[in-house]
Amino acid sequence: MDSISLIRTPIEAELADFKNLFDSSLSSSNALLNSVVSHIRQRSGKMMRPILLLLVARLYGAVRPSTLHAAVSLELLHTASLVHDDVVDESTERRGQLSVNAIFNNKVAVLTGDYLLATSLVHAEQTHSHPIIQLVSSLGQDLADGELLQLSNVSNHSFSESVYFDVIRKKTAALFAACTKVAAFSVGMGEEEAEFARLLGEYIGICFQIKDDIFDYFDSKEIGKPTGNDMLEGKLTLPALYVLNKTKDSVAQEIALKVKEGTATSDEITRLIEYVKENGGIEYAILTMNAYKQKAFDLLASLPDSDVCVALRAYLEYVVDREK
Repeated sequence: MDSISLIRTPIEAELADFKNLFDSSLSSSNALLNSVVSHIRQRSGKMMRPILLLLVARLYGAVRPSTLHAAVSLELLHTASLVHDDVVDESTERRGQLSVNAIFNNKVAVLTGDYLLATSLVHAEQTHSHPIIQLVSSLGQDLADGELLQLSNVSNHSFSESVYFDVIRKKTAALFAACTKVAAFSVGMGEEEAEFARLLGEYIGICFQIKDDIFDYFDSKEIGKPTGNDMLEGKLTLPALYVLNKTKDSVAQEIALKVKEGTATSDEITRLIEYVKENGGIEYAILTMNAYKQKAFDLLASLPDSDVCVALRAYLEYVVDREK
């Protein structure tokens, strides 16, 4: 059995219910909106966040209608943020597929993102849970805050790992943590179990983002973005930050500042990427990712063994071992 099948096994029926609810949430009489949504659905991927939410809910009990509405709400909010991010970053491609703004235009992309966000809130309300509604609303704030923090960091001439992790926690990790905490609330758990679940989600989200950042140092059509795409967008991630602070090389730091300002040439970005790889940046990022992976494993080790725990461990292994 492959890892994805192993992960999905305890929640096959619940995942089918999620897909049906998610698809029905996007049906509209608006032809243009349907065209955009149809394009977005083509890159639905492996649904890693809904799967995590459903697994954590099963960890504590049976999946309820509120669990499914919460899963749809968070996946719609996530999708909306990606559509908006592509406009902000002027990206023409995501995961090997043309972005909404590239096929249609920025106006259509922004309005579609707004529609997805509004629909997310509708499903949050349908959980009839004030803590879940509050979590979804707070996540929307965190995602925007994280994007603004990332943009404001461009003018900062330091190479701070702490700011990097602040951005991760506001964006990717916040989304995974919201999935796991909402899952606990949706099946009637209290604050203690919800906080345990939130911490597990945060560790998984940090692993997920570091792995994504490592991908940027290697060219792959499967990943769906060329080498150095983050740097082209003015972003310096963990491998580069570590090497810049370790070596204090003036030439590398000069190029890095140009990356932040958006003035670095393709040749300069290529040189910086090679410099980072030659000086242990990738190895450091992998070590850091594995440290967070171990923290998540330690949390899971405190739970009674079950098919859901087995699936969650496989999920974590998949996050750090995936190739795209």
